[in-house]
Amino acid sequence: MMKRLLFVLLLVSCLLTSSLAHVRGESIPEIKKRGYLKVGTTGDYAPQSWLNPATELYEGLDVELAEDIAKSLGVEIQYVPTSWSTLMKDTLENKFDLAICGITITQARKDQALMSIGYLGNGKTILIRAEDVDKYKLLADINKPEVKVMENPGGLNEKFAREKLPLATLIIHSPNDEIPGLIASGQADVMITEILEAGYYVRKDSRLAAPLIYSPFNHGELGVLMPKGKEDLLDFVNSFILDEKESGRIEELANKYIYGNE
Repeated sequence: MMKRLLFVLLLVSCLLTSSLAHVRGESIPEIKKRGYLKVGTTGDYAPQSWLNPATELYEGLDVELAEDIAKSLGVEIQYVPTSWSTLMKDTLENKFDLAICGITITQARKDQALMSIGYLGNGKTILIRAEDVDKYKLLADINKPEVKVMENPGGLNEKFAREKLPLATLIIHSPNDEIPGLIASGQADVMITEILEAGYYVRKDSRLAAPLIYSPFNHGELGVLMPKGKEDLLDFVNSFILDEKESGRIEELANKYIYGNE
């Protein structure tokens, strides 16, 4: 009888331990055992993350942050391509441990998955041709049928355009990193984008302008996205972000990729 009672108590203890482990997540031991961190990225959002066609390597502020995270964990990186339209689906299907590629923290994303604390401020603005700087000063100036707005499918920029610019002619185009060049060449008039991306392309192409970059339509923060069940990884990433901010690493990367002050 005593042996049976001890067996039952041991079984209950094991079940409780397993349940608690599932709640708090134990992904870090799995990552370390595997030897690499699976990082989801769209690779089309400069200056955060883009795939360099010449080298076939990912570059950008978020790429360096991902490398820092992997180094802190003592593992290598394996990049997992995703897209803005499939980002959440791929997250929920556990195709990667985390995604970092200029992802804005939203309540909708937090309701479905895990999101870190913010590491960089951001906000919606416009990217237009330099010759049109006096033409578009308000959303009302854009919200007209004759204005062609071009957006990448599936992201918050498309959502913003559909909600705030219902009268404008919306053109959906992928990949995202082709749109600034198409705006510059006159194939569309306006790109709703983030101040980080707008600033990057204005520095690269004198044909472009971002006249509202210092007065964005909204404010947000970029964060790291990961599936539920990886709460231990979330805690690690949050601590990592705080350390990177305190050490000046985030500011260093911003100077390098956003402000051009290497």
